[in-house]
Amino acid sequence: MKYRLSDLNEGNVPKLAIGKEAGAAEAWGQRRAEIEAAWREYVGEFPAPVDPQPEILKTVREPNHVRVHLRYATGFGDKVTAYLLIPGDDPAPQSLFPAILALHPTHASGKADVASSEARANRAYGLELAARGYVVLAPDTITAGERIYEGEEAFRTAPFYAMHPTSTAVGKMLHDHRQSLDVLSALPFVDATRIGAIGHSLGGYNGFFLAGFDRRVKAVVSSCGFATFAGDPDPNRWGQRDWFSHLPRISECLSSGYVPFEYHEIAALAAPTPFFNWSGMSDRIFPHWQSAAKALAELGELYRVLGAEDRLEVLFGNSGHDFPPTIRKAAYAFLDRWLKDAVEEG
Repeated sequence: MKYRLSDLNEGNVPKLAIGKEAGAAEAWGQRRAEIEAAWREYVGEFPAPVDPQPEILKTVREPNHVRVHLRYATGFGDKVTAYLLIPGDDPAPQSLFPAILALHPTHASGKADVASSEARANRAYGLELAARGYVVLAPDTITAGERIYEGEEAFRTAPFYAMHPTSTAVGKMLHDHRQSLDVLSALPFVDATRIGAIGHSLGGYNGFFLAGFDRRVKAVVSSCGFATFAGDPDPNRWGQRDWFSHLPRISECLSSGYVPFEYHEIAALAAPTPFFNWSGMSDRIFPHWQSAAKALAELGELYRVLGAEDRLEVLFGNSGHDFPPTIRKAAYAFLDRWLKDAVEEG
């Protein structure tokens, strides 16, 4: 798969090419396999899965939850640091809870930005979901929080690539998040059939990337995390940079005038998983919302053909790169619908 960037910039959004006739679901299976193969090629080497062997570092009782500071094993001999938020005041409750993987945005404090009193305004979705009765696991990504490389600033990936040149930051984050799902699934007070993911910006696209790789994610919320190559004033944000290099080979493609996939195709790998997407039309980081809207409309057609139109909710509003209270309220209601209400009604 290759798309000329000049064609994308003219507003030509790639079709998911499954048709509307009988047998469309089977046709999508073939198309999906092509997209996944291209995606995996650029994501690079995945570490082998390992036993997480969680280690409790500290337990703190907060007003409406218990916060457990954890560390657990992940691929390439690495460790993930995370906060586990357990509703109520019992660090080992007897009830079964739905769970959320809360993925942080690009902020040096990492997990603390979504799951502690250090959270910035409109970023405390981990805390807020714990208050709504979810077990929440908020991990640090590589280069953030307690995982910043020694002697480096946050989000500097050069040390990672020096050690693992055949992998990518995206591949490592996906692997780490799957290890996080292993941790959540093994908790005796978590219903492993009701796990969702939520994130803003970096955490937003990590959420739907993960949902496309791992069907244990039963619902996903992305705030200001969906963007296309089409219309992007800085498409190399995804390639080789001095700062956080997501997929270095993208830079080679761009220098040749093409891209190997478009991001609604990557989001489509998660279909028909329930997916809530919020985008701000005044987002200065991802300003090309018109292209994103066209791509998400194409994704909506896929959900419709798959008989899952009610599982995709797309909102655009006159906001910047933010996760405003009214949008978070709608996102939480969406998660409740797919992770709580169906079980309660049943």
